[in-house]
Amino acid sequence: MNLIRRSLLAAALLSTAAVAQAQNSVKVENVWARPTVAGQSGGGGFLTITGGAAADKLVSASAGVSKNVELHKMEMDGNVMRMRPVEGGIDVPAGATVMLQPGGLHIMFIGLNKTLKAGDTFPMTLKFEKAGEVKVDVKVTTMRADAGEHKH
Repeated sequence: MNLIRRSLLAAALLSTAAVAQAQNSVKVENVWARPTVAGQSGGGGFLTITGGAAADKLVSASAGVSKNVELHKMEMDGNVMRMRPVEGGIDVPAGATVMLQPGGLHIMFIGLNKTLKAGDTFPMTLKFEKAGEVKVDVKVTTMRADAGEHKH
């Protein structure tokens, strides 16, 4: 009977460890958004993701600050810079760093419920294919260098 209890306890601990490892398989840092002006309907969010031991994919994001949150990219179309939703998510290779930054991959807050003011913070949830949900705080700041001090 004692052996059965120990086996069940060991299985439970391994299961818990596997869940914790999956949840921590990515590291998210430098999460920030640009301030907006009154009446502005959209805003941009930026962050750095470092992959864990296995490849993963950022598939979506959500935040109560706007009606919709989309993964976007900016790319050249001839001589015109275009912003488009990312289809299928953003790949995060194992051990690699992926930067969502101005002029490239980023998060769009569409249909803002309020003006984003420098110094404010708001919660956002990132959803990864393998790591699941990762909750972060977004710091509203005018310069990316300011955001580097806010790790999550």
